[in-house]
Order: sequence, then structure tokens, then C-alpha cells
Amino acid sequence: MITGPSGILRSSIVTSAVAILLAAGAAHSTGSRQIEGPIMPDTAAEQAFADAPFGVDPTVTGPTSAAFKAEQSRLGCGSAVWPDVPLGCYPK
Repeated sequence: MITGPSGILRSSIVTSAVAILLAAGAAHSTGSRQIEGPIMPDTAAEQAFADAPFGVDPTVTGPTSAAFKAEQSRLGCGSAVWPDVPLGCYPK
């Protein structure tokens, strides 16, 4: 058991030293991380809609031409999943 002022001082010095070592280790591990950038390049849809990080639904709810509907069918827009959505799925 630690008794007296010198024992309390030793105890607080040891506790402070452990806290400093833990803080230094945490700072080193977060400071040494290097993020290279995106692993996969942005798709055409991600580039076209850069302000929508969670994606854009290609479902068109307004009137469209028969040619546009045929193009959407040909591109597989109904089953496309973000970010792999062809730009032809979106109206101009």
C-alpha cells in the first residue's frame, strides 16, 4: 500500500507516464495512416452526379418517349445498381 506524500507522488508519476505513452501511441497510429484515395475510379454516373454521394435513382416518373424507354430497356436500367448505372438511364 502506498502511504505518505512520496508514495502518492510516485503513484501519480507512474499514472501520468502511462497516460502519456497511451496518448503517444494513439497519436502515432492515427498520424501514420495514409489514405491513397479511392480504390476504384468514379463511374460515369458518380462523376455526373458528384453532389449525390448515396446515388441517384434512374427511375423516370414523368412522360418519356418510346425511344428513351427502348434505350433504358437495352441498357438494363431497371436492374442497375448504384454506382454502376449507365448515363443513358437518365433523361437529358
